[in-house]
Amino acid sequence: MVNGLRIGEESIVTEESMIIRNKYTNEEIGRVSIADKTHVSKAIDVASKTFEDDTLTPYQRYEILNRAANIVGKRKDEIAKLIVAEVGKTINEARVEVDRAEQTLLLSSEEAKRLGGELVPLTGSPGSENKFGFYVRAPIGVVCAITPFNVPFNLSCHKLGPAIAAGNTVVWKPSSDTPLNAFLLFDILTEAGLPSGYVNLLTGSGSKVGQWLLDDERIGKYTFTGSPSVGKSIKEQSGFRNVSLELGNNSPNIVCEDADIEKAAISIAKWGVTNAGQACISAQRIYVQENILKEFTDKLVDEIVKVEIGDPLDEKTGIGPLISQTESNRVKAWIDEAVKDGAKVLVGGGQDGAFIEPTIISNVRPKMKVVCEEVFGPVLTIMPFKELKDAIAQANDSEYGLQSGVYTSNIQTAMYAMKKLNTGGVIINDASTYRADLMPYGGVKNSGIGKEGPKYAIAEMTEMKMVVIDLS
Repeated sequence: MVNGLRIGEESIVTEESMIIRNKYTNEEIGRVSIADKTHVSKAIDVASKTFEDDTLTPYQRYEILNRAANIVGKRKDEIAKLIVAEVGKTINEARVEVDRAEQTLLLSSEEAKRLGGELVPLTGSPGSENKFGFYVRAPIGVVCAITPFNVPFNLSCHKLGPAIAAGNTVVWKPSSDTPLNAFLLFDILTEAGLPSGYVNLLTGSGSKVGQWLLDDERIGKYTFTGSPSVGKSIKEQSGFRNVSLELGNNSPNIVCEDADIEKAAISIAKWGVTNAGQACISAQRIYVQENILKEFTDKLVDEIVKVEIGDPLDEKTGIGPLISQTESNRVKAWIDEAVKDGAKVLVGGGQDGAFIEPTIISNVRPKMKVVCEEVFGPVLTIMPFKELKDAIAQANDSEYGLQSGVYTSNIQTAMYAMKKLNTGGVIINDASTYRADLMPYGGVKNSGIGKEGPKYAIAEMTEMKMVVIDLS
């Protein structure tokens, strides 16, 4: 059965389709239609018309999103197993993703009731004694949401939930690697009572479908999670239109001499291999103070070797395959290139098909790809530092700036690092990978612009509309 494009009330099955395979077994698990330019235009037509005719109240949007969250909770096992098949992440990680998606929809539902404004004291301005002013938050219109493969269900909720709560309509293109869960989420929103036309689902390649979406001036906002190169293209071509870009990172984590070394090693090991390292805030660059370097490294190695590789549906498995053989080959090539240039693999480094062993590398230099670029694989690099200012300088010496981690028992050290690290988030005594769905999340430099988290995303999916009343 081929999943058809969802445009308004229609499910359109096209002649051309994509096969979606289980990332562990390589078995076919579904097919989806491929949109052409006419489908893109039609989806925007429907989204535009739906926005113009919109009659949903904030409370109705709250009810729909709240019901959707409840449905997600009830269908947790089904959704988690589909995520395992499509992404290759472990069943335990997939369950956490579903739990988070439920929370994201609940948060979005509550924010739908909180859209407000503020009184502007115009009477304090000369000549405006008889003016009354306030602003309200107005929806932008049609939002284009482009979502990634690595956390496909929850990150889609992070875009669709706030867009719906804010009163917008959506044209949505999920990753070509993981589109099946998008159809499941679409059906859940429909079951929850979202009328047709509010979300329109297109599948196909980013280079074609994404470009057609970018070319259409009727789209008022683009919200994208993915690579910096694509994000830059969206920024350059979007003109004056609103964009939110959540892009890459090569997360620095600083372990100071006064840190709880065992806690630091356990958390960095966990967050360095979660989802096979395929997270934009995955722990990657580990800076360790010289006098604890050996003790910390030994503990980190001990934790990494405990991670079991295998069938992601097995409860004991700690790491599954990467999203594709191509990505596995790239990560392996980066490891081998680092070793050729003098780096030392302390543990891991092996490849088996789409699997990469959890890997720790030392003796690295700043210009090695495993350090200066985003690995997006289960690879951690360890670098010593003498003074905290040196570690911060190295951490900031990057084109990225999404999140960073600092381990210390000294509040002054923590506050100094928080102040000096040039990242959108600084996590103290946990790894850079920590994220709660209600917090503002987004980076600086090539890590993107704008913030996610329902409250903050809604602010970026609306515009201030100023209202002035002459009372004279």
